Amino acid sequence: MSMVSYVAKRLFYSIFVLIGLSILIFTLTRIIPGDPARLALGPLAPEWAVERLREKLHLNDPLPVQYIIWLKNAIQGDLGESLVSKRPVVKDFLTYFPATLELVIFSTIIATILAILIGAVAGRYANSWFDNLARIFTYIGISVPGFVWAILLLFLFGYIWKVLPTMGQLSPGLPRPPVRTGMMSIDALLVGRWDVFIDHLKHMILPALCLSIGRIAQESRILRAGIIENLKKDYIAAAISYGIPERRIMLSYLLKPSMIPMVAVMGMDIAGSMGGSYIIETIFNWPGFGRYSLWAMLNKDLNATIASVMLMGMFFAIFNIIVDVIVAYLDPRIRVMERAT
Repeated sequence: MSMVSYVAKRLFYSIFVLIGLSILIFTLTRIIPGDPARLALGPLAPEWAVERLREKLHLNDPLPVQYIIWLKNAIQGDLGESLVSKRPVVKDFLTYFPATLELVIFSTIIATILAILIGAVAGRYANSWFDNLARIFTYIGISVPGFVWAILLLFLFGYIWKVLPTMGQLSPGLPRPPVRTGMMSIDALLVGRWDVFIDHLKHMILPALCLSIGRIAQESRILRAGIIENLKKDYIAAAISYGIPERRIMLSYLLKPSMIPMVAVMGMDIAGSMGGSYIIETIFNWPGFGRYSLWAMLNKDLNATIASVMLMGMFFAIFNIIVDVIVAYLDPRIRVMERAT
């Protein structure tokens, strides 16, 4: 089986997973106590207006009928209208999602670079002073939740030292660049506004660090364990006996197979950052998709809640497939097994 066929097969199976997820979240949003129509219109709205909105949302229809109507519209690209923002959910996503995607990409770059550096050095020099410090960091990084790091970094860099901005995407007084991609850093570069680009990067540092600290700790720990295990393999001993330089052994023979478990976890961490960014975005007043999703769930915004969960499910499915492809590239044995099946 070729890699293209494998990816197509995984994509086909993902459709059924997403359908099952849509049925689950659709049912949960309907059975949770509270009238969405009444919440949307407020306690002072007349009963006829509430009933009219219920008819518009098909809330009086049987649950299977409601789901079929929603699924038919979703296939056509219509995710409904937000009960709170009064705008199409698709338009809200195009507004808020790029900001979260930009933040996750920036945090992923930070997490990947630091995790590889820390994990590789700690694994190569196991039980050294650096390895001991790295293990202390991983214990703390994994156990402390992201919002605690956010409060700590806000206190240090926003109150004590005052060297980094702590709120929003841009400093007051700087004009926002024209929206082309929705990601402000790219939009600023497209129009040549380097001052906006640099200021926006400064605003991203603290929330991106909060999203990446736990990932750095987990991924560097996994990479360290892989390097320590692979250092005991016969092919590494053979490479050393042949007189191959240590740097080449590390980069060409040791690092690649040791990164396979880390890459598998990294894919899920990236997808998890998309869904778990709501706390960080709320603390740093970042106008992103995570905060929008939390706002939709707290207000029982049916259409926005379902679409938010479905988008997260799509990201988990996509990153699962991407991880499998990267792992197949790193491990030739997987490619040989795929061709043999």
